[in-house]
Amino acid sequence: MITDVMRVFVTVAEQRHFSRAGELLNLSQPGVSLHIRNLENELGSKLLHRSPKEVRLTEAGAILYKHAKQILAHYEEAGREIQLLRDEVTGSLHLGASFTIGEYILPGRLAEFAKQYPQVNVQVTIGNTEEVIAAVKGNQLDMGFIEGETSDRELDIIPYMKDEMIIVAASGHPLAGALTTDDDLLQNQIWVLREPGSGTRAYSDHFLLEGSLAIKRAYVFNSSQSVKEAVAAGLGIALMSRWIVRKELAGGEITELRIRQKLPERDFLIIRRKEHSASMAVRVLMEKLLTVQKA
Repeated sequence: MITDVMRVFVTVAEQRHFSRAGELLNLSQPGVSLHIRNLENELGSKLLHRSPKEVRLTEAGAILYKHAKQILAHYEEAGREIQLLRDEVTGSLHLGASFTIGEYILPGRLAEFAKQYPQVNVQVTIGNTEEVIAAVKGNQLDMGFIEGETSDRELDIIPYMKDEMIIVAASGHPLAGALTTDDDLLQNQIWVLREPGSGTRAYSDHFLLEGSLAIKRAYVFNSSQSVKEAVAAGLGIALMSRWIVRKELAGGEITELRIRQKLPERDFLIIRRKEHSASMAVRVLMEKLLTVQKA
């Protein structure tokens, strides 16, 4: 089937390696090579530059890669539209979520969904907000869940839920015992931050800028779990979602620094590509998520 050949070619092009592509596709390296060789013979053009370390697209290969991605996207879209005719909740869902939602909220929601619709296969990819937005726009995800804001005109943006942000520190931190923490006490502190591109980092940067807070030193981690562990170990203070640290707050490993003004809530959003024909599984999941949230 032509889509199988296109999928092999695209995977090799993206992995830049025959063996890694074979592992992802459950094919032997000779099998992958045969697909590529047959494709080159059929098109009468060399598609890949081969070397011991990696493979690279030729000029002809770059042209085919662009069209192969479109062929696969159209094929998957056709499959979703055909599935709608059957009026059954089956098939697969590929979701993307930023770290707070993907690690602390979505698993429980999906467990409830899976009990009711066990025939739906679900794959979740976790990344920062910018990565999830890019993957949804690139047709790699059926739906995305992000923290923060986006006004991208290519996306449908649906408010999902509110998130409470708090400042946290290790229980032994010098500020931990204060009943309230004035802004001047937050000056020249050591902060633990998420990487640029994450919704939490955007929120933290805005908070620090609005409060004109100087940073003594900052440590940057690319996951919420790492930030939490760093705070618990006494590395510094951080702005985090209450969802992430609720167990540690209850256990006394981490404490909330009370500030005089309540921090503004941030939005969790569901995003989808506009003019995207959603499968029955996507539509039902969306309905379930929004219904649970309103209840």
